[in-house]
Amino acid sequence: MQILDGKLVSEAIKAQLAAQVAELKAAGKKVPHLAAILVGNNPASETYVASKVKSCAECGYNSTLFRFDAQISEKHLLDQIILLNENPDIDGILVQLPLPKHISEELVINTIDPSKDVDGFHPMNVGKMVSGLPAFIPATPYGIMLMLEHYNIPTKGKHAVVIGRSHIVGTPMSILLSRNTNPGNCTVTLTHSQTHNLAEICKQADIIIAAIGKPDFVTADMVKEGAVIVDVGINRVEDASKKSGFRLKGDVKFDEVAPKCSYISPVPGGVGPMTIAALLKNTYHAAIGLKGSMN
Repeated sequence: MQILDGKLVSEAIKAQLAAQVAELKAAGKKVPHLAAILVGNNPASETYVASKVKSCAECGYNSTLFRFDAQISEKHLLDQIILLNENPDIDGILVQLPLPKHISEELVINTIDPSKDVDGFHPMNVGKMVSGLPAFIPATPYGIMLMLEHYNIPTKGKHAVVIGRSHIVGTPMSILLSRNTNPGNCTVTLTHSQTHNLAEICKQADIIIAAIGKPDFVTADMVKEGAVIVDVGINRVEDASKKSGFRLKGDVKFDEVAPKCSYISPVPGGVGPMTIAALLKNTYHAAIGLKGSMN
């Protein structure tokens, strides 16, 4: 069993990006500039945004954090996004989700200029991804593909089971794994909460992408020997021994499942760092004028 170390891979990607940005600076060219929008003070969102801003600095990017009160009107937020769309110095825009209930996430995402949509959520980027055209890929699926590539995980002809059909992870993951690329060329089964015989389907999988948002959902009896497991879950469970009062658990019962695997990603330290690395790659591509991250 080998750990899919997202921290290690993300650091390698960030080092490569830092070298590329240093070349841009040396040539007198513009460096990438990411604008991050944070609405309210959700503790998890605060942590994620801080990590993204820190990673930008590590790679030599410029970044600007726009903080807004949770009571901001939908119109005012949309107006701010339009201003960022029109600002030629801004290459990438990310709006940290979730948003307060009175603001439509769909409307916010649709307002972002697709050429600055480094989270890859705009319908135009989603449509291009489905069509196999250059597009900004949602950061978590893109990060997983980069991790599979780094570890040279064989995917051609393999049966991949994706658990969870969200537009952010599960559905794009199923599309990317099925494409005629490397990594890719899998036969993909996309499963969800209404899937019958889920355990039996998982037992047939060479690769499992667990993105259902339920701690310890995938157990050893659902996994065949030698499977590759990518755990996307980031679930907060109460833990009085921790200063924060909680600890992070994945969707996979790690201690039980790991001995059966050829590769497995941990939580934390697996997919999370890869999501940020992919966001940074998308922002770099936006800055140098590429209209997407993967062909």
